Amino acid sequence: MTGVLAPFALAAALLHAGPGAAWLPVVRRRLPRLAGLGAPGHVALTFDDGPDPRSTPLFLDELDRLGCRATFFLLGEMLERHPEVGRDVVLAGHEVAVHGWGHGNALLAPPGRVTAEVGRAARLVRAVTGLRPVWYRPPYGVLSAETLFAARRHGLRPVLWTAWGRDWTARATPESVMATLAPGLRGGATLLLHDCDHTSAPGSWRSALGALAPVVDLCRRAGLRVGPLGEHAAR
Repeated sequence: MTGVLAPFALAAALLHAGPGAAWLPVVRRRLPRLAGLGAPGHVALTFDDGPDPRSTPLFLDELDRLGCRATFFLLGEMLERHPEVGRDVVLAGHEVAVHGWGHGNALLAPPGRVTAEVGRAARLVRAVTGLRPVWYRPPYGVLSAETLFAARRHGLRPVLWTAWGRDWTARATPESVMATLAPGLRGGATLLLHDCDHTSAPGSWRSALGALAPVVDLCRRAGLRVGPLGEHAAR
């Protein structure tokens, strides 16, 4: 009996984990819609893991100084702790989206957990901010069959990124973030940064904050608009 069931178990495992391959850049390039590739004259600026009262307000101030808006992928557990910061994100004119409830790997979650937590987070985002979220980015960018089902069930569109700044490490600096992002700073890009260190090295958010002005300046000098995913017209 075990030998008979083994092929079915393998097929089920591949079905569950297969979407996780989209984390790989070579796969994302073949999935431009999922990667967030958008209009050639626009760059989408996105932040994960907040809101955090220690750091998110500093990002809001810097974005305001730059005259730039962005999309913030909120964690439910952080928004539950700091709803006032989530409201400030919206009051500052930014877009809010769902990053799940906690920062767990979807491939390791028991069946049903991701669906329940995505729904819980989406409801909280709407209750706190008054806006219905449109976008969903799974923690670590790791998709599974259930994350895709959960997003569809709760009316969310999965989106990953085309370029990131590796701003979550203890060694990250504004210069390293800029250097890592630079090859991907082109029209249609979706950029991934973090506005807090909830799941990153302590204080690592400073590297992303310090890189904001150079990133926005480089894009604008190239004739590119910088803004949230909602203005990105992702293909």
